[in-house]
Amino acid sequence: MNETTNNELLTVAAVQMNSQQNIEDNLTTIKAAISDAGAQGAKLVVLPENCCSMGRQFATAERFDELSDAIAEYARTYGIHVLAGSLPCPYRPDGVIVPNDRLRQVSQLFAPDGSRVARYDKIHLFTATVADKQGSYNEAATFEPGTQTVVAPLAVDGVVYQLGMMVCFDLRFPALAQRLRQAGAELLSAPSAFTYLTGQAHWSLLLRARALDSQCMVIGAAQGGEHTYKDDNTRQTWGHAAISAYDGIIINSYDDSEVNKEAVDKEQKNYAIVLANLDKAAQAQGRQKLPIFDCHRLA
Repeated sequence: MNETTNNELLTVAAVQMNSQQNIEDNLTTIKAAISDAGAQGAKLVVLPENCCSMGRQFATAERFDELSDAIAEYARTYGIHVLAGSLPCPYRPDGVIVPNDRLRQVSQLFAPDGSRVARYDKIHLFTATVADKQGSYNEAATFEPGTQTVVAPLAVDGVVYQLGMMVCFDLRFPALAQRLRQAGAELLSAPSAFTYLTGQAHWSLLLRARALDSQCMVIGAAQGGEHTYKDDNTRQTWGHAAISAYDGIIINSYDDSEVNKEAVDKEQKNYAIVLANLDKAAQAQGRQKLPIFDCHRLA
């Protein structure tokens, strides 16, 4: 593989949200976060998983096209690439309705002109028993897994970057990160909604590990805080949005589950933004110094 030696920097932003079930309120937050990140110089904004609604998946899926168009319009308005974390979708990439009363969990990349560059359907569906109020999680009861890996071109100021797309539980599977690198990825998006307990135990470690596996920057956008579900049940997510460099070093992070602390609270924001720069030349040099993909034998 020919590694790039271009010296251009790409400024990326990982957004932390506390999405509830009011879609309009969440869209207001998304728009504000995109505007804010763009004003701070970001060329790519990554939103968290379930950015438009935590819960109410089927009701949200009925608005998939409308919500996708809204986020695409925000990308166009602010002239920035936007990775729309994930949205539940009633149909597969070929337009066929998902059978058996299930959905797809879909991540989309929109260009600064509002066009959709790529769609990725989450491959690995969260299945776990956790010692929290929820107790057990079985995402496959609601969603059908995707089947295709996706690496999307990200054209910024005459330079093309290659973005490998993942969602949340995908972070548990090193083979996916490695396959995305083999397909040319230079950075990986990881919009997530980790439970509080699994995030506390593994979130930062997984971001760093997948960066080391792939020698790609990993952008961890996150849901954080308490989310209210029907019958006043609640779920807690870990938050702690963070971005890891190719060498497993966390470049920048928001070190809290709540998004209404410290400076965020002072500015009356209900989101947090984490910024970092991808240096193509430095990353390429790091890959050359430790050429693990020249040594890879098992895949």
